[in-house]
Amino acid sequence: MIGTVYSGINNIFRIHGVDDLWYECRIKGKILKDEEESYNPLAPGDMVEFELSGSDKGLILSRLPRKNRFARWNRKKEAWQVVAVNLDIVLAVVSAAGPPFRPRFVDRVLIAAAQGGVPVAILVNKVDQGVAPWVDDRIRDWERLGFRVLRSSAETGEGLNDIVKLQDGGTMVLFGPSGVGKSTILNRLIPGLDQVTGEISEKHDRGRHVTNFGRLIDAPWGGRVVDTPGVREILVRGIAPEELIHWFPEFEEPSALCSFQPCSHRHEPDCGVIRAVEAGGIHMDRYENYLRIRDELEEEARW
Repeated sequence: MIGTVYSGINNIFRIHGVDDLWYECRIKGKILKDEEESYNPLAPGDMVEFELSGSDKGLILSRLPRKNRFARWNRKKEAWQVVAVNLDIVLAVVSAAGPPFRPRFVDRVLIAAAQGGVPVAILVNKVDQGVAPWVDDRIRDWERLGFRVLRSSAETGEGLNDIVKLQDGGTMVLFGPSGVGKSTILNRLIPGLDQVTGEISEKHDRGRHVTNFGRLIDAPWGGRVVDTPGVREILVRGIAPEELIHWFPEFEEPSALCSFQPCSHRHEPDCGVIRAVEAGGIHMDRYENYLRIRDELEEEARW
């Protein structure tokens, strides 16, 4: 039989079969164990072949080819963690305030989505709390680079219809730090879902984890949404340090004007990228994020 993975935990997967019935399945034997570099062989959105082992239970025999995937590097396991697959769009969710706006987190999500071949957009939630000028400045820079940015308030309902329009009946994953309102947004959009929501820690000014594992959810307007656990960080991996500029599209043209090739764009004289930063063609915060990510990639390469 063929079915879609909706969720999985401890090698038990909830599968929706093409017969419109639900099955609890496990991976048969060592199948998929060594298929790729990620430590989780299946993720929400995967299509699998399985055989029945009971009226509503089964054994997964194989995974069908994926059209794309969205993954993050898991520091603890030192391997890729596939968040969701067969997606139409990744929606990087951050809050305008409470927890604080994290544009550098979003920049990393943009890279991860591009690595997996998934279109990406940005959602700035909690705009009812006010949008500071520096936050608006960063938003306008993403828009200048061609990224779609939505603004919403899960409390007032502002902008929620824009999320539905963006999804357009496809499969969307909501990904972002804890506390930015992903589960609250889904509760507002999907009546009766009753996702658990959490409060912001006053001590650390950040969200608490309330979603424990990713799961695929059928949307009443058509299409599907993947809710994901909040994450503290997203690491950039799988990119050579000297290739990082290709993941910052506004760097490519100025980098061709650098007097030294290759150029790290840190301190070299007559660097086209540094000139572009000084002239305002590259946002200073994006540039500083580039430098930080490059340092991480070089440190990883040394290890």
